Amino acid sequence: MTSYGQASGFCIDPVEKKPLAHFFPGTSVLSFGTAGCNLGCRYCQNWDVSKARDIARSSSPGSPENIAKTAASWGCSAVAFTYNDPVIFAEYAIDTAHACHELGIRTIAVTAGYISEIARAEFFSVMDAANIDLKAFTDTFYRTLCAAELAPVLDTLKYVRRETQTWLELTTLLIPGKNDNPNEIEQLCEWVLEHLGADTPLHFTAFHPDYRATEIPATPSETCCRARAQAIECGLRYVYTGNIVNEEGQSTSCPNCGAEVIRRRGYQIVGWHLESGRCSTCSTEIRGRFASSEPSLFGEHRLPVQVPSSPAQG
Repeated sequence: MTSYGQASGFCIDPVEKKPLAHFFPGTSVLSFGTAGCNLGCRYCQNWDVSKARDIARSSSPGSPENIAKTAASWGCSAVAFTYNDPVIFAEYAIDTAHACHELGIRTIAVTAGYISEIARAEFFSVMDAANIDLKAFTDTFYRTLCAAELAPVLDTLKYVRRETQTWLELTTLLIPGKNDNPNEIEQLCEWVLEHLGADTPLHFTAFHPDYRATEIPATPSETCCRARAQAIECGLRYVYTGNIVNEEGQSTSCPNCGAEVIRRRGYQIVGWHLESGRCSTCSTEIRGRFASSEPSLFGEHRLPVQVPSSPAQG
């Protein structure tokens, strides 16, 4: 692969930005990607990376071993393969995941899940967590706006949930007039409930005009809040709103007693009421992967930080 060892976008992020709400909240991750994508989304929110053709100009050298060492030296608990889809640099991501695991660093795939059955097993076998982008719930949307198909993504979601140890969360970017219809959202939520389970976290995020979809208006925050309420009504227990101002939709509540177990303000944790993964009020287990105590970065403003030197030098 021409992109092997050529990484772009190195940044230290809160894990909540991936977004992952139930995978060691409050920890920091080293994020990077490469160039290119296997989808052709007309509304791509990271088009400057995913549509890049000149790998040499858009990236820096970074071996799997040096990326893992850089993550460890900066106190990151995980490395996230993101910005473009890691399935197109699978060999690089898999080798980096092995190097990370040797140092006790976890791995995260931020992906659209558009991957063939034959490649699925090896890729997800080394991913500790994944946020998979379920872009819509119609094949028409996938074909006309993404140059892809819905069915392979649904197959990937079922595979990760049923056949792997990878912690799974979903994201749906709501685009006005394209995939925000209440009927479609209801169908999406019912499918998640039936095939992935009520405890699978679902994030609704807001679109902003970009790339080849500048004529579409930005998503109103009310749309994300309405979709969240609809998903909860459907029976999903952990539903979030992303990239809008909405503390209620960013916080984690106990599905049994309703108490807030993790209060968030943006990507910042401002309240922690979990004890060994259980609600401090009623002892109900909160599904996820949690540290035994509150995060060491608890209460701090954890803004994204650019890594000052490439992993090959760090």
